[in-house]
Amino acid sequence: METTIARDVLLLSRVDKPALLRRLFELGCRYSGQVLSYNKMLGQLVDAGNTTTLAHYLELLGGAGLLIGLAKFAGQAVRQRGWSPKLQVLNTALLASQSGYSLKEAREDREFWGRLVESAVGAHLANAAAARECELFYWRDRNLEVDFVVRAGRAVAALEVKSGRSRDTLPGLAAFAAAFKPKRLFLVGGDGIPVEEFLFRPVAHWFRG
Repeated sequence: METTIARDVLLLSRVDKPALLRRLFELGCRYSGQVLSYNKMLGQLVDAGNTTTLAHYLELLGGAGLLIGLAKFAGQAVRQRGWSPKLQVLNTALLASQSGYSLKEAREDREFWGRLVESAVGAHLANAAAARECELFYWRDRNLEVDFVVRAGRAVAALEVKSGRSRDTLPGLAAFAAAFKPKRLFLVGGDGIPVEEFLFRPVAHWFRG
């Protein structure tokens, strides 16, 4: 990881605070799958500068294929400047390596395992977005949330990820459907599409037609 940051980021772009960029990367890996405001990031980073610096460094990390911040979906409206990014690693090995967990320990920590599964699905979608197959967002309205929103042309689909069997209702998907009338709704994991099957097939397979 250090080689990638040094070669693909620091040698190709001007970075005034390389230590801050590295700390942001570590923070992003720990919080992958979570929405974290820039102000909260500032509170956890020493010598953090300002939110503009963090947003720029997040873009640089995304360009290197390491970490991105997903924007909040707002339909056809222009997104507000105040949105908080949802952190997303582009390879789940980055999240796992920062955790210090063995596979057994990771499975036993249900909260961490849930974030790992969600990050795996998110990485699959984000890499398709990087290849310009689609656009990728998250959505939140007060206490309602959708893990991922995919837009391909004018078609929109919403996707929720579950790491275990659960018969919980999905109020976030229902609220999103009422507000934006998406073409498709997906549940990955739980009683929906098996996670392994979703990751095995290209993203276009699920959103075509």
